[in-house]
Amino acid sequence: MMTSNPQELRARLDQLQASLSTRESTTRFAHAGVATVIASLVGGASGKLFYDSLRTPLLAWAAAFLSLGLLVYAFISYRAGRKVLVDELKQYESMLALRSELRLDDPAALLPR
Repeated sequence: MMTSNPQELRARLDQLQASLSTRESTTRFAHAGVATVIASLVGGASGKLFYDSLRTPLLAWAAAFLSLGLLVYAFISYRAGRKVLVDELKQYESMLALRSELRLDDPAALLPR
């Protein structure tokens, strides 16, 4: 995309910066991390209920299924975060190329002549 029109390049740069400002991958990775920690806690409590009970309590089964569900959710969130991260990195590289083409990172180009 070697368009010489600076206004089009500037509009594209603004669009890329706006889309990158949300960082959806960070939210997805945070969801995966929190779900993993909660799944570990609930899974540990479930294991303790199974270990301590003479008869298997229904609460232990419910906790085990909840823990398993949270682990599945964490895995799905992590995979989605990786996919979004790949797209964000491509957009970031495009933004750097546009900044270079517009000479925004060149201090000498910004000085008055």
